[in-house]
Amino acid sequence: MAVFTPIALSDISEWIARDFEIGTAIDIRGIHGGIENSNFFLDTERDGQKQEYVLTIFERLSAEQLPFYLEIMRHLANKGIPVPKPLANHAGAILFSLKGKPAAIVSKLPGLSRLAPEEYHCELVGKMLAKMHLAGADFQHTQANLRSLPWWQKTVPQVLPHLNTAQQGLLRDELATQADFFASADYSALPEGASHCDLFRDNVLFDPKGSSASDTQQDQLGGFFDFYFAGTDKWLFDLAVTANDWCLAENKQDLDPGRLRSLLDAYQAIRPLTKEEQASWSLMLRAAALRFWISRLWDFYLPRNAHMLTPHNPQHFENILLSRKKI
Repeated sequence: MAVFTPIALSDISEWIARDFEIGTAIDIRGIHGGIENSNFFLDTERDGQKQEYVLTIFERLSAEQLPFYLEIMRHLANKGIPVPKPLANHAGAILFSLKGKPAAIVSKLPGLSRLAPEEYHCELVGKMLAKMHLAGADFQHTQANLRSLPWWQKTVPQVLPHLNTAQQGLLRDELATQADFFASADYSALPEGASHCDLFRDNVLFDPKGSSASDTQQDQLGGFFDFYFAGTDKWLFDLAVTANDWCLAENKQDLDPGRLRSLLDAYQAIRPLTKEEQASWSLMLRAAALRFWISRLWDFYLPRNAHMLTPHNPQHFENILLSRKKI
């Protein structure tokens, strides 16, 4: 999350009071981190009680694309999956316009991120990811993952001039490998549906139930958030994206066997992988690594101006891709 379009309390106070049943807006704070949208914590007061929400102004996604993301969150929330639920105004709309750009307000989930997860956290994430996939199986809307193969093929020529010869060769070769994989019968046979596609550690919250926030063994899953890279995609891709971030070894590139086992066993206890998915696991791990290497190269070398924006180092996913090619 980041801030490209600054918002002050005075910009929204009248709007909140007029269009919503959430009380009076009392504070708004920009959220640091991320790279796509402008995000803010929004506090309101109603009947003497403070309420917390997240306000997002969409910087790249269009008003035509956005209903998919908001409706999948509403669908999942209504099925009991812990995700932010979009807030409707008096007219029942969940997509608005603010400062000439699309905007939405969603509920704020409880908890905090665990950026150094234990096997226990990976188990909780794996179980809920499988439940989320099954809960979204009857979601009526479809929209392709906008950061999948067509976007890779469009973006790679833009970042290649910034890379050295070895990096250019690695990027070209892996893109060709993935293009062949995506065109294969094995890939077509993989089950698909609504997917998060960006379930990194900082997009999951845990609600500490122990005596202190450091008592991780008492954590409960607070929920998944930031669905604005979601799409209709292979569920195995969603699982691979998650594994590549949650199950890193101490060297920050290889997979840690214990955390990976916890994630996969918990997922498969809810939704066992098909034989086609098991056979495609290695290539899908590479696809997930390639997707984020390309996007981080793009954000690093072709950045946009923003308040509170810090681009991620693309070398991290270059190293992960090199590691996954050895599997």
